[in-house]
Amino acid sequence: MPGGRLTQQERRQIALGLADGLAYAEIARRLGRPTSTITREVLRNGGPTTYRADLAHRATQQRVHHRRPATPRDPKAPPQAHGRDAEAVREYEEIYTTVLMASGAPRMMARVLACLTLTDAGSLTASELVQRLQVSPASISKAIAFLESQGLVRRERDERRRERYVVDDDVWYQSMMASARATARLVETARQGVGVLGPGTPAATRLENIARFVDFVSESMARAAEQAREVLHTKPETPSTAPPEPRSA
Repeated sequence: MPGGRLTQQERRQIALGLADGLAYAEIARRLGRPTSTITREVLRNGGPTTYRADLAHRATQQRVHHRRPATPRDPKAPPQAHGRDAEAVREYEEIYTTVLMASGAPRMMARVLACLTLTDAGSLTASELVQRLQVSPASISKAIAFLESQGLVRRERDERRRERYVVDDDVWYQSMMASARATARLVETARQGVGVLGPGTPAATRLENIARFVDFVSESMARAAEQAREVLHTKPETPSTAPPEPRSA
């Protein structure tokens, strides 16, 4: 039924729709479900190319079995800023988290990054994250350490000397540059292996090909990130307010 949990039959219809190349919106229309429900279901269970109905249904049952009881919402909680729909924001945060997970981020790291990204301030303390996500301080600490290592989060002290975790507007630039640095180390290590294994041997040739490919991709990614950052920080030109010149007769 619409609004309830997906049934196994609905998941099979999702799998058939994906196999037929249907868009999430079309699958959702056929099932009478919100598009966000289908998007979240597919991305949470392997993505469009590896989604399997029976595996997805089993995984959902296991998640429900192990899930802790939800914390009741505070009826006195302040309204969302800027007149936002609180339920729509919560649902979008879940979708954003699922997409981050599909890109390779572990679940807790994805939840923390999504939570930080969707705050207007772009920063929260550990206690605020614990309260929002209803997880342990240790889980937050581990997630922050991982995100920091990827260049996605930085730390700062506020006026009360509390440590805050911050996502900057150019967070993805910082992350891509951190990835490029890590990739450069891979290139260097692969080329060291060529000398160890002996130039011209099959294994050394494989390593050299890896180094050449990764080096090219890394340089291209860093160059594109720099160019994109310039665009990001360039203010759009304001249209001229001068009246148009009269046309000649």
